[in-house]
Amino acid sequence: MLLEKIQGPEDVKKLSDEELQNLVTEARAALLQKVSHHGGHNGPNLGVVEMTVAMHYVFHSPVDKFIFDVSHQSYIHKMLTGRAQAFLDPAHYDDISGYTNPKESQHDLFTVGHTSTSIALANGVAKARDLKNGNYNVVAVIGDGSLSGGLAYEGLNNVVEQGTNTIVIVNDNNQSIAKNHGGLYKNLRDLRESNGQAENNFFKAIGFEYHYLDNGNDLKALIQLFQEVKDSDHPVLLHIHTIKGKGFKFAEENREAFHAGGPFCLETGKYISDGNNQATYDSITAEFMLEKMAQDPKVVAVNAGTPMILFTEEQRVQAGKQFVDVGIAEEQAATMTAGLAKNGAKPVWAVFSTFMQRSYDQISHDLALNDLPGTILVYLASVNGMNDESHLGMFDISFLSHIPNLVYLAPTSKEEYLAMLNWSIDQTGHPVAIQVPVGPLKETGFKDTTDYSKLYQNQVSQKGSQVALMGVSNFYGLAEKVAAALESQHGIKATLINPKFISGLDTNLLDQLKADHQLVVTLEDGIVDGGYGQTVASYFGNSNVKVQNYGLEKAFHDRYNSAELLAQTGITVENIVDQIIKAL
Repeated sequence: MLLEKIQGPEDVKKLSDEELQNLVTEARAALLQKVSHHGGHNGPNLGVVEMTVAMHYVFHSPVDKFIFDVSHQSYIHKMLTGRAQAFLDPAHYDDISGYTNPKESQHDLFTVGHTSTSIALANGVAKARDLKNGNYNVVAVIGDGSLSGGLAYEGLNNVVEQGTNTIVIVNDNNQSIAKNHGGLYKNLRDLRESNGQAENNFFKAIGFEYHYLDNGNDLKALIQLFQEVKDSDHPVLLHIHTIKGKGFKFAEENREAFHAGGPFCLETGKYISDGNNQATYDSITAEFMLEKMAQDPKVVAVNAGTPMILFTEEQRVQAGKQFVDVGIAEEQAATMTAGLAKNGAKPVWAVFSTFMQRSYDQISHDLALNDLPGTILVYLASVNGMNDESHLGMFDISFLSHIPNLVYLAPTSKEEYLAMLNWSIDQTGHPVAIQVPVGPLKETGFKDTTDYSKLYQNQVSQKGSQVALMGVSNFYGLAEKVAAALESQHGIKATLINPKFISGLDTNLLDQLKADHQLVVTLEDGIVDGGYGQTVASYFGNSNVKVQNYGLEKAFHDRYNSAELLAQTGITVENIVDQIIKAL
């Protein structure tokens, strides 16, 4: 097997034309074998097998710098840079990240997992090269809808301004994670249909030398194109038309489903799951939103390139003009939400916590400063969300809760969640974010009658003394378990508090606790630093009440097991109870 012998790019350069084609075949087979058993990004990597082999055959990594946008399409790059074992041996599947990572290899320039960054990164790398009088190629690869993000435009603009060697490869597979949206993609379509000859050409208009390759999965043509532009002394853009999911018919036919996912059957193309059809927080959100839209034409759902977290393809059609996908552009989604709210619409923006970070200024300045009543649904804000260091969603409380005017809500059940969402859509007072619970759907069976217009009033679920437990959102269940253990093991009936608002304090309740409580314990599914618990601790600073804060360490945790990480951090019922007793 050729792939087993490839220890680095120099081995690729020694291969004959026939051997290169065999390497492509072996790499695609190895990729399919691993992702079908292990899961991962399927379509993006299947589509760039030939491109990646050609890049390493022509260029000289790591002297020439490769920068992959998002880097979820770097699996073949890893195979060719000494990491093939992680694709050939199941015992080593977890040895590598699903994204580029300099800790793994000198051929990975950045740890990166968010979109639209590669061109701006390349711009900086190339500028540093020029300042040091270096002489090598800087190559940025971008695709899968990443050109819809504003930073990509900024990068293109500045690369042209710099005017020296930067090669931008636009991997155009006519697909984002889901369907592409935006005017640029119409231009890409015109360029594809005209074999790169359309009169209107965005890239030429801003100053790039432009090349088009229609068959971007033709290894020989790719090698020829790369050899032609290598060592250019000016910015070059290669518009390469590839097939997302190339070589696996199910991925080619259903590109959205096969952007990424868990293990699947190679013979049928069906994802392997537990097969249950039970309701989830995602499904009840979709049902509620469609019902709300039918009742009120001003309700509009906004998403930034990940529509499947809110609606299926069929549900998007049902929502019609009341659903807007802005492409992978969270900044646009946040500011558009502000514009919609200002002009009388009722916008609900659904976004993964990790990607929401990209829009901090837009949330703060455009939405909150103007105090506009848009709703943000924050998904996977949890230690039990995505666990790659580039995709963490556990920083949301610390950066959202301190924005003035913004109300951040933390439901603990289906009933609370839907009541909060219903109130948020119709209220006109403030921007509201809701932390969508992570985990199985929890139903209390009782309608939530809370008046959420009375801001920052917590719910006391159990009245006790000595100890007060404040369980935020996903960790409310943990607080319940700690309360039960304290009572059964030590005869202490703790006060149990559900702080439904996490962007402000119920100071009346906290003042009442001072009378008969020695200790307040906060539990939150996020980092401790700057979180809800530290805000509570600060309030009690000059009192006799002790405070213990439980949450995660401020760090970029990588590919962790959530149960193990929580145990290492001391977030277990046993440890919390032990620490409470010691404090008392």
